[in-house]
Amino acid sequence: MQVLERFQNHGIGVFRIVVGFLFATHGAAALFGVLGVEQVGLLVWPSWWASLIQTVGGALVMVGLGTRYAALICSGSMAYAYFSVHQAGALLPVQNGGELAALFSFAFLLIAFLGNGAWSVERAARIPVQTTAAK
Repeated sequence: MQVLERFQNHGIGVFRIVVGFLFATHGAAALFGVLGVEQVGLLVWPSWWASLIQTVGGALVMVGLGTRYAALICSGSMAYAYFSVHQAGALLPVQNGGELAALFSFAFLLIAFLGNGAWSVERAARIPVQTTAAK
């Protein structure tokens, strides 16, 4: 479908921004004890560190700065959360409550492979500013 292919970079950009925003707010809610979420204890393993990765990594992915590296770290942190917290409860994500961790893990893995798409800080920094020569 040529229509969809024409807007592929925009679709990737929107996906990156939304996933990054959701992840950053998820982490910030636990890190700062806002939005009805109980605050995690300072430097408590792994919850405080996971919240820090979620907040910073999600924000970096959302704005498109160091996107592939940040997305890879976010993906790994969610894979760790799934296998260390959820997998012990049951085999399938629907049984062990790990759907969100699994979805975030694969969404960030996809972003790590696809890159920024449109509307990123990295892309804006690469575009040279066109100047017109005075005649």
